[in-house]
Amino acid sequence: MKIYCGTDIIEVSRIKDAIENFDDDFLDKIFTTYEKDYCKNKGNMQYQHFAARFAAKEAIFKAISPALNDKFEVAWTDVEIRNDDLGRPYVFFVNDKIKQIEQIDISLSHLKEYAVANCVVVTK
Repeated sequence: MKIYCGTDIIEVSRIKDAIENFDDDFLDKIFTTYEKDYCKNKGNMQYQHFAARFAAKEAIFKAISPALNDKFEVAWTDVEIRNDDLGRPYVFFVNDKIKQIEQIDISLSHLKEYAVANCVVVTK
């Protein structure tokens, strides 16, 4: 068993600009349908939620990369950030590519200008 961690911070304005400039191309490349629906339902706060999910995926990629071999690729949309009934974020792997992970925990936070995510991964 090994434990890995990842962290990422991003300016909300960068995500907002990417969404406004590339619209569906950017959204479809990075986010799943679940994530797009969740964030778009947040109204004025949608960009903070998109940014937090972007940071979460970056943090996850940083944490899982040592556990993956060099030839293994994970797409942005293979990783989905969901919320449980109490609103706590959790990671859902859309397909079964990543079998080495035994447990993963994620924490997200955002302000008007920044979003940050931390992740801890336990591998088999």
